[in-house]
Amino acid sequence: MNSYRHPGLVFTDHRFTVPLDHDAPDGEKIEIFGREAVASANVGQDLPWLVYLEGGPGFGARRFIGTEAWLGRAVREFRVLLLDQRGTGLSTPANRQTLPVRGGPREQADYLAHFRSDSIVRDCEVIRPQLTGGAPWTVLGQSFGGFCAVQYLSSAPEGLEAVLITGGLPSLDAHADDVYRAAYPRIERKVAAHYARYPQDVARARAVAGYLAEHRPESGGHLLTPEGFQSLGIVLGGSNGSHQLHYLLENAFVEGAHGAELSDTFQEAMRTATSFAGHPLYALMHEAIYGRGAQPTDWSAERVRAEFPQFDAAAALAGDGPLIFTGESIHPWHFEVDPALRPLRETAELLAARTDWPVLYDADRLAANEVPVAAAVYHDDMYVDTGHALRTAASIRGLRTWVTSEFEHDGLRAGGPQVLDRLLGLVRGESDR
Repeated sequence: MNSYRHPGLVFTDHRFTVPLDHDAPDGEKIEIFGREAVASANVGQDLPWLVYLEGGPGFGARRFIGTEAWLGRAVREFRVLLLDQRGTGLSTPANRQTLPVRGGPREQADYLAHFRSDSIVRDCEVIRPQLTGGAPWTVLGQSFGGFCAVQYLSSAPEGLEAVLITGGLPSLDAHADDVYRAAYPRIERKVAAHYARYPQDVARARAVAGYLAEHRPESGGHLLTPEGFQSLGIVLGGSNGSHQLHYLLENAFVEGAHGAELSDTFQEAMRTATSFAGHPLYALMHEAIYGRGAQPTDWSAERVRAEFPQFDAAAALAGDGPLIFTGESIHPWHFEVDPALRPLRETAELLAARTDWPVLYDADRLAANEVPVAAAVYHDDMYVDTGHALRTAASIRGLRTWVTSEFEHDGLRAGGPQVLDRLLGLVRGESDR
C-alpha cells in the first residue's frame, strides 16, 4: 500500500480482489481500488469508517486535493474510503480498449451486466470486513451512489451503521420510461431559467445549432452535431452550470476568412464536454441502472423524447423558437459521434435489449428498515425527480429527509461541510428537521 500526505490529510491506496460475478465466487476476479483518507492528526487512531459512493454510473471517486469540499468535515471523525466502483478509476477498467478482451459484443454485454448497483454493494461487503474487522460502516452516497445505498439497505443492511444520501433517492418501481417522462419537463424548466438569466443566449444557441447542422465539423475524431450541442444542457443541473454554459456560448464564433465560423476554442470545449472517453460506463450503463425484470430499457430516453417535440433541434431551427437543451440522457447517436463509444455501439444495443435484469430494491425490507438514514433532496433536482425521491423516502422506515432549494444536485460539492453536517445531525437525532 502506498501512503502520501496532502495538507491536513494522509491518503493510503488500497486494492481489493472481488469476484466478477458474486454468485460464482470461484470464477473470474476483478480488482477494486479505494483511497483511504484520514486526518493527519488522527493517523493511528481507531476511527469508524465511512465509504463514499460516487455518482454516475461510471465515474471513479473524486480526486481530492487536501480537505476540500465535504472531506474535511468527514475526516474529523471518520476514516474515509473513496471507492472507485467496478470499472471506474483505478479499478479494473471497462472501456473500448479493454472490453474487446472479453470477446464480441455479446460477451461484452454479458460482462457489463455485472456492473450495476447490486454488484457494487456486494463488492463493498467483500471489502468491509477487510477494513473494519467486520464492524458496520457508514455509507455516503451521492446521486447514483445514493441508488447504491438504497440497494445496500435492501440487500445487506447488517453492514451499515448509517446511510447518508445526497440527491440520490431512486424510484423503487419506475421503469426507465417513467424516469424520462418526469425528466424532460424538469430539463425544460432549467433551460427556461437559463434563458431568463441570459436572454442573449437564445440567439447564440440557435446560431451554433444552425452552424453544426450545416457543417457537421469534427474535433479530434468527434463529430459535432446539433444533438450533441443540446446535450451540453446537462450542466444546468449544477450550481454554476448556467454560468458555465453562458461563458461557453459567448466564445462560440470568430470572424474567419469566409465569415463567421465556430471558434477552435468552442469546438474543443464542446468536444471535451461531450466526450465519454473518461467515463464510457456512464453511457453504456446509464439506462441499465433502471432495468428491472423482463421489460427492456430499449433506448428509453430516445423513445420518450419523441413525446416532447419541443426538444427537436431541426424543428426549432425551422421555426423561430428557442433551442431547448437536453440533460442527463443517453441516445443511440452518442455511439455514432463519439470515438470513445463508436466501437461499443452493438454492445450498447444488446444492453438496451436485455430482458433479465434483477429487481434491485426490496420494498418489504426497506419498509422494515432499522438503519439510520438521512437524505438531502434538492428541490427540482434536474437529475433525480423530486417526486420519485420523496415517495421512496416515505417507503424507507425511519428515513429523515432534508428538502432544500439552497443547493442544486452538486450540493455535496458546493456546500459539502454544511450538507454533510446536516445529514449527520439527522441520523444522530441532533436535528429536529
